Amino acid sequence: MKNIDSTGHVTGKSLYLDDLPLRQDTLFGVVVDSEIAHGHILSFDASEAKNYPGVVRILTAKDIPGENQIGGIIADEGLFAEDSVHFIGQPIALILATSERAAREARQKVKIEYKKLRAITEPREAAAKGEYLLPPKTFASGNPEKQWDKCEYIFTGSTEQAGQEHLYLETQGAYSYPLETENLMVHSSTQSPTAAQRTIAKVLGLPMHRIQVDVVRLGGGFGGKEDQATAWAVMSSLGAYLLNKPVKVVLSRHDDLRMTGKRHPYSSDFKIGFSKDLKILAYEVEYFQNGGAANDLSPAITERTLFHTTNAYYIPHVKATVHSCKTNLPPNTAFRGFGGPQGMFVIESAIAQAAMELGVPSSVIQEKNFIKENDVFYYGQVAKNVNVQKVWNAAHKEYGFTKKQKAIEQFNQKNTLHKKGWAFMPIAFGISFTNTSMNQARALVHIYSDGSVGVSTGAIEMGQGVNTKMLQVAEQTFGISPDRIKLESTNTTRVSNTSPTAASSGADLNGKALQVACTAILRRLKSLASDLFKVPASKIQIKDELVFANGKKTGWNWEKLVYEAFMQRINLTESGHYATPIIHFDKEAGKGHPFAYHVYGLAFYEVTVDVIRGTYEIDEVDVIHDFGKSMNPIIDLGQVEGALVQGIGYTTMEELAYDNEGRLLSNSLSTYKVPDIYAVPAVIRVKPLKTGGHSLAIFKSKAVGEPPLMYGLGAYFAIQNAVRAFNSDFRKFDAPITPEKVLMGLYQKKEKTVQPSPKTAKANASK
Repeated sequence: MKNIDSTGHVTGKSLYLDDLPLRQDTLFGVVVDSEIAHGHILSFDASEAKNYPGVVRILTAKDIPGENQIGGIIADEGLFAEDSVHFIGQPIALILATSERAAREARQKVKIEYKKLRAITEPREAAAKGEYLLPPKTFASGNPEKQWDKCEYIFTGSTEQAGQEHLYLETQGAYSYPLETENLMVHSSTQSPTAAQRTIAKVLGLPMHRIQVDVVRLGGGFGGKEDQATAWAVMSSLGAYLLNKPVKVVLSRHDDLRMTGKRHPYSSDFKIGFSKDLKILAYEVEYFQNGGAANDLSPAITERTLFHTTNAYYIPHVKATVHSCKTNLPPNTAFRGFGGPQGMFVIESAIAQAAMELGVPSSVIQEKNFIKENDVFYYGQVAKNVNVQKVWNAAHKEYGFTKKQKAIEQFNQKNTLHKKGWAFMPIAFGISFTNTSMNQARALVHIYSDGSVGVSTGAIEMGQGVNTKMLQVAEQTFGISPDRIKLESTNTTRVSNTSPTAASSGADLNGKALQVACTAILRRLKSLASDLFKVPASKIQIKDELVFANGKKTGWNWEKLVYEAFMQRINLTESGHYATPIIHFDKEAGKGHPFAYHVYGLAFYEVTVDVIRGTYEIDEVDVIHDFGKSMNPIIDLGQVEGALVQGIGYTTMEELAYDNEGRLLSNSLSTYKVPDIYAVPAVIRVKPLKTGGHSLAIFKSKAVGEPPLMYGLGAYFAIQNAVRAFNSDFRKFDAPITPEKVLMGLYQKKEKTVQPSPKTAKANASK
């Protein structure tokens, strides 16, 4: 089935938040935000702004009837700042006016006096000063400290990873209006309708059932609308509730860039030890996470980093610690991969560091250490249905990497102005929310008396094709034409207590819940047909809208059977509930079975670097991906390609920059670069691993949203290897590897980064 939204997107008929018809007397909200990163508010003078033509009211924390609190996991973030500010862009007030232009012009009239305090922007500085969002979190297995003396080789090093801007096409926004009896309708561009509903209720001092949040679709999310969409929904709701008028709050691009959090930057230290045959015996890593000024989703992202510390490798002795550091930046938040890329980058850097010092390709170390069936991930989950070696073997057979590597070596021998590099990026990415309680979903299905079907789920469509997959679940379960099925908007009144559409779990959770609901109705219809045609229900089949008994046509079709069920007062409505089985995790012990399954894959990169200019091109990327038994190869292929390119952007060109005062420098598309058609690989090949899939994936079709972003890390190491073909002294692990960094790396001098084990040092001394 093709993506059902494609036609609407390319013809402009798809509806987004900003396309909703405006109600009479709609007011427009513009946020007044802090101009400094850290300080006390000495005075707030909005008198001139209040008198500006078109301004109706200016809301501050004093106008909140409930709690001035929007923190999701930890209550540490006010909707509006009161006495102090902690990042540039922090909301202080909301101007409501009869036009957006009037509100924006009035914002310039607000006068705020601050007592400026020193801003912290770097996580290591925050850690040195004891500025943490939460206590350090450690996962461990074995005892690394007792292994170092047994290691033949030990290497230490550091890595730096910048953040990443979501840059969704549709900026943050919400539109709220009052309903009768003091209820509110909220249209929000959010991945988390229930989180928005819950927080609005808290801030307004109302029960949740008085708030109805509705989402048709998003113009992109990538995690940036999982938690951070809530603030704007609350602001529009607050205005609508207090003034009894519709209120629309949609951020401009520059406001969105300035006010919202990004992917967390990390600064990390590692220590890795090997046996003589290059098996990894021990690994220690400390991550310094730049969380920003409030927790947001940092606690969950902390855990996700820890879960992906060892990527696709089995390491018996591991200790990994995340320091979630409090800085004066916007609270950083979820981003596709949710801490996974940060953890994986460090282990891949540690392997690359060892490979450089030992004079072997990283791929030799990678393959020697792949996790195998029944090995135990260091967080306690037993590895089952492991496909990483299968992916590796299939990729080599399919693409002939040995031949490619020899060709690259020959190219480098013959060329002095250009150098090529190659790298492998294997992945093992767990699928489930690591907060076990979030792994649940519901769906509501109506079959109308004419045979048409209405479907409501908690899944949010944001370009990833989840609506198409939900339609496929209903269509295939019932055996009817997809034209009979209507997908309703996601609405908290129809489907309550939804988990965010995030963690690559949207299709699995909501698809399974929908399957439960459809199957229950189908069972009732088959029971009716069993009575009608005097055969066991197990012998009834509905296929292509025709009813079969014992494999033979009955002369009845779907429409006739449904109408007969209606006439016999059979229930044609069902609510389905699904909770992922098996999974569990003890957060205190750092042990359990947190994931329903893992997605495996491998990418091979070939790149070319211009050694005069420092520029580079990605010549090709060859991928073998574990789709499971894909229920929609077209959509899944698009997800792999898109995620891969987004990951390449993260590690190569998307340089997120703040100055020492906490001011965003990459604040427009002229200063923040994302991959365009000229920056993507010249060739991308993606082929599926032949596998039967996994029973906990919907229709055995594995999740595909986040895992392929990890392939993008391979671009970094391929470019690094191309630079090293010219200058073997290049050792830094600092992402993104921009052309400026490449140019510096081509001509930098060697820095000592290896620490030999006592055994190796003794042997060297004797020599």
